[in-house]
Amino acid sequence: MDDIKQLLPHRDPFLYVDRLETVSDEKIVGYRTYTDAEYFFAGHFPQYPVVPGVILVETMAQCGGAGVKALNKIGSDALFFLAAVDKVKFRRQVRPNETVRIEIENLRISAKMIKQAGTAYVGEEIAAEAEWLCLVGTA
Repeated sequence: MDDIKQLLPHRDPFLYVDRLETVSDEKIVGYRTYTDAEYFFAGHFPQYPVVPGVILVETMAQCGGAGVKALNKIGSDALFFLAAVDKVKFRRQVRPNETVRIEIENLRISAKMIKQAGTAYVGEEIAAEAEWLCLVGTA
């Protein structure tokens, strides 16, 4: 699939999508492996490192945004800004060196907003679920 850096404005250490597997009007599937070298593990928590929940939500939103960009549903110069997050549930911790599969459902896409729902899995276990709204703008 397209190079993630062509689809997202984010860069290390805040780029949380490794690759997209599926991109359609209905569904986006992407992956992220959180290596033990991630900057946040040093403080969250040193004795028992886990991926912070807010990072999982950001990962889902980035995956959804990359998919929308790959679909050419918004302009090539468009940026999307997280505006609201709803129905968030954390069901399983994500530990160092685990790969997360992100499945996104496009609820509504327009020139001004993106509404999506997503689930993050480790294997077949649900790690997190959320719905979010991004506003679309330009730099």
